[in-house]
Amino acid sequence: MRAHFEALIVSVALIATADVAPAHHSIAMVDQEHPIDLVGVVRDFKFTSPHAFIVLEVKGKDEPPVIWRLEGDSPNSLTWDGWSSKTLKPGDELKLTIEPLRSGAPGGVWHARKTRYKDGTPIVVAH
Repeated sequence: MRAHFEALIVSVALIATADVAPAHHSIAMVDQEHPIDLVGVVRDFKFTSPHAFIVLEVKGKDEPPVIWRLEGDSPNSLTWDGWSSKTLKPGDELKLTIEPLRSGAPGGVWHARKTRYKDGTPIVVAH
């Protein structure tokens, strides 16, 4: 009887929270169909929950620099790939493919596997 009660409690908890994770992880704001490549200089790297952020300064040919605010994977996921809070530092030059914001604002989503140094060198983290 106790096992049935515990199963009921777990089921109710799962049903009650089923819509929370998809709402938090909505991708409706980014355009996954049209990724873009950016080359720029790291101004800030935040290795914080729930998602890491890169603030990237991108210079145009005849335009002033634009600051892109890019949301990444969770620090936990990045840690599995060997990243830490010290992986990127201000001044690092990166080349990355992002999923841009649909609004056209300078922002979007980045992933570690699509991020390299400007010269094409993979970002390898010593363990």
